[in-house]
Amino acid sequence: MKAVNKQKMYFSVLPYTGSFILFLQKIKEMKKWLFYSLLMVFFVGCKAQSSPNFAVQKNDNTLLWEVSGNGLQKPSFLFGTFHLLCRQDIHFSDQLKKALNYSNEIYMEMDMDDPATMLGGMLYMNMRGDTTLAELYTAKEYARLKNYFSDTLKMPLTLLQKAKPYFLVALLYPRMMNCPSPAGVEEELVKLAKEDKKEIQGLETIQFQASVFDSIPYQWQAKELLKNIDSFSVNKEEFKTMLDYYKNQKMDSIKKMLGKSEFGSDKYDDLLLNDRNKKWVKKLNTIMKNESVFVAVGAGHLVGDKGLISLLRKQGYTVEPLENK
Repeated sequence: MKAVNKQKMYFSVLPYTGSFILFLQKIKEMKKWLFYSLLMVFFVGCKAQSSPNFAVQKNDNTLLWEVSGNGLQKPSFLFGTFHLLCRQDIHFSDQLKKALNYSNEIYMEMDMDDPATMLGGMLYMNMRGDTTLAELYTAKEYARLKNYFSDTLKMPLTLLQKAKPYFLVALLYPRMMNCPSPAGVEEELVKLAKEDKKEIQGLETIQFQASVFDSIPYQWQAKELLKNIDSFSVNKEEFKTMLDYYKNQKMDSIKKMLGKSEFGSDKYDDLLLNDRNKKWVKKLNTIMKNESVFVAVGAGHLVGDKGLISLLRKQGYTVEPLENK
């Protein structure tokens, strides 16, 4: 996979890929997860508290941002996530918790507390039509892929014959991590939101996110899956660097990494990032007028000239970095 493509996957592309891994690892916990998710129906409509003071940070190296001005009666907040981390590396600061408590609702890329999101994802992860993985490879390539899944991932490829290859790339991530049980930042944030009795909404649907992968040719995805397997050692080192940037909130470094590619511009930048950012800002323009919201999306969506921070500022909002220690 081109360097920039991997970076988009790590920092921004799509929370469902991380949830897909967690689902496969935690299938026995699904009943409990569904039960607590359904309890959220009783939490709708909770009111936010009076506006607190938030400590502004002197530089931009933070994952937490405040959005104000441009006619807003109350501030809203942006928080950059990383879709898969070791559980011990997931930390929510007191100021983040204060911003979450103040907000009326939480918006993520998808409604992560809706059981239909996860269950529907199991359907939409599949390729359209009758296409199967075996049809996308030569006999030799497919044998190599099958052996890798069986011997290294301990997962029979026969169970994933219809899966979009890009989803299968995500299954490589846990092997890049130094922990036995990876967790999603969004997953942990959902738990925190439930404790605070906050409703979670989605900026997109699972159908839309699945359609993003359908817009990328399956043959291309299939080649990228094999490339990732072949260059696993290099990818693992890059992944460690990205984890360090995220955990230390080095937004400048994240921005540089996403904007750099030894192979030139990424042909799917608009599809995976830029077009989605524009749609989200248009939606947030309406949402933020009526209430304070806490927006948690992949950190890659925040940075750059076409990121949410820049786009919101161009709309006339004041977007300030907040301390997040």
